Amino acid sequence: MAKGSQIITHPSGETTHLIADDFTDPWNPSRETILLQGGFARHSAFFYHFVPALSRHYNVIRRDLRGHGYSSAPPISEKPSAYTLNAILGDIIDTLDQLKIEKVHFFGESTSGMLGEILAAKHPERLHSLTICSSPAYLPEATQKFLAFGEASFPEACRKLGSRGWAERLKAQPGTMAHPDPAFHDWWLEQISISPGEGLASYAEFLGTLDSRPYLSQITVPTLILAPANSAATKVEEQKAVQQQTRGSKLVVVEGAGHEIYVDRAEQCIEELLHFIRSL
Repeated sequence: MAKGSQIITHPSGETTHLIADDFTDPWNPSRETILLQGGFARHSAFFYHFVPALSRHYNVIRRDLRGHGYSSAPPISEKPSAYTLNAILGDIIDTLDQLKIEKVHFFGESTSGMLGEILAAKHPERLHSLTICSSPAYLPEATQKFLAFGEASFPEACRKLGSRGWAERLKAQPGTMAHPDPAFHDWWLEQISISPGEGLASYAEFLGTLDSRPYLSQITVPTLILAPANSAATKVEEQKAVQQQTRGSKLVVVEGAGHEIYVDRAEQCIEELLHFIRSL
């Protein structure tokens, strides 16, 4: 695990792994926190490149979801209670409580933007702001079929292929991971392989039930939408629909080559995030 790694044990007995980076002035107690939450199959290491620009002025927390990275990953068949909406959101809230952090700027990438939207609606007192990046509001049947890559279902593909095998199938598809450096592709696969296949499969089952659309009109915190121009998972029109339902939200279209604009258009995403936060 990386420097700054911590393991938090929740009341449920499940654990959260996170990495904390804070290079703010030590005499300034008023510094705020940014929580970076990666999308499906991505964990804290994937946001290494966000840290230099953000952590000089903010406390930066990178957190692994249930079933991801070094967080606990019980099989959903043995412990379904670990993959309910209340459990997943409860892990986030308890993480903040144990770190003694009252409020955060929440950055949710891909499917974690859905979590951020629901968190903002249900617990607005814990958020300064919400930023969603390449985030669908739900996973329609066609998307879940796409992510199944010919297997019986999206979760079953994760179980059968394993985390690395599933990731290899994903990056072969246009509009997904589109980074131009082949060395990054190797690193990306190695990092996804850290997550157990069953952990990803269990979380995929949870994602199949998740729908943030009913919560969008309830969001009152300032919201930024970073919309990928060429994603296989969410279209600009869908991102505009989220904006229309989220009062006062701001939408920025990012001209990346695929879904993972937080990587291949990182500088723009970071610049937009900082500009948004500082304008509040």
